[in-house]
Amino acid sequence: MRKFGKWLGRLLILAAIAVIAGLIFLPGYLEKNRNLVAEHAPYPISPEAAKLHNDLLIGDWHADPLLWNRDLSKRGDRGHVDIPRLIEGNVALQMFTAVTKSPAGQNYDHNDTDAMDNITLLALVQMWPPRTWGSLYQRALYQAEKLHRVQARSEGRLRIIRTEADLDALMALKLAGVPVVGGLLGIEGAHPLEGDLSNLQGLQNAGYRMVALQHFFDNELGGSLHGSGNAGLTDFGRKVVQAVVDRGLILDVAHSSPQLARDVLRMTDIPLVVSHTGIYKNCEVKRNFPDDLMQEIAATGGVIGIGYWADVTCDDSPAGVAETIKTAIEMVGEDAVSLGSDFDGSVQTSFDTSELAALTQAMMDAGLTEGQIRKVAGENMLRVLRARLE
Repeated sequence: MRKFGKWLGRLLILAAIAVIAGLIFLPGYLEKNRNLVAEHAPYPISPEAAKLHNDLLIGDWHADPLLWNRDLSKRGDRGHVDIPRLIEGNVALQMFTAVTKSPAGQNYDHNDTDAMDNITLLALVQMWPPRTWGSLYQRALYQAEKLHRVQARSEGRLRIIRTEADLDALMALKLAGVPVVGGLLGIEGAHPLEGDLSNLQGLQNAGYRMVALQHFFDNELGGSLHGSGNAGLTDFGRKVVQAVVDRGLILDVAHSSPQLARDVLRMTDIPLVVSHTGIYKNCEVKRNFPDDLMQEIAATGGVIGIGYWADVTCDDSPAGVAETIKTAIEMVGEDAVSLGSDFDGSVQTSFDTSELAALTQAMMDAGLTEGQIRKVAGENMLRVLRARLE
């Protein structure tokens, strides 16, 4: 009996070691399989493209690295985005978006509101604080806290942007040649409001400046592009939209239903953003809004952020992304097209953020003018930020 007890004790120790090892290594394993960069030879960059790229102001409306357990102040060996790679890619402005609820399989066609939520499991596996396990609001606050910790560790290379004055200070540093990234916070879907408008103040206090109304599920605000129907804004949704407008925040309709986006258009007069998407004319999938709706959004003075993954471009190579951008310019005009990578958003891409010169080369090869490339790369994003930040 004593011998059995000794073996049982050893088995329990081994089991505990296995659990601890799983908690240490599983998050990295999961991310490596969720945020892949396709193997490729180095992209050829001409001297002309390299010179232009290094002179661009570059901004990206959408990336999700805060979802993963990586130290973003250090160059990683997985995923798409961290501060060193942003600097290598000459990115000046990065919107860091917080995902708080996402379905298994990320079904673009339909998701019930009670479908299994991946982020709960991810929070447990990555050992997020217990307050985040059952609260979407706390998940958003925690991801904002993560970005502030990155800023503290970054030795001045990351500066979180809250106001237009912060933006001005960042632009002065960039003009002086300082290697620095301006980080903004956005929520991907207003699920962390949890149906309570007062939570918007808490998110704003935490640094959030862009609010996307939906993600993969219908919510208290209205219908998702991937929800149970093409539902529009609810009464609560209208209150949230008005609060976003009144507070000088940025309104993102990516993942919203077409009807909800049209409802927003009817009740606002601010530049709207579709932070990460493709163009239906170029890639006929449900994930991309109808072309006429994109034109209405562009007419607000807003922007369409072009993503880098094949589900929205039908070709995720630099040339494929550039062709999507070219189609977008032809459809909505050069003043309404931006970049919205969806890096680290459980997508596979053909390049990471350090390799953005390949996209500059591809835009040149596609026949875009220098002025058009400058607008798409970041000038259009900067204009909208200036229009909304206070």
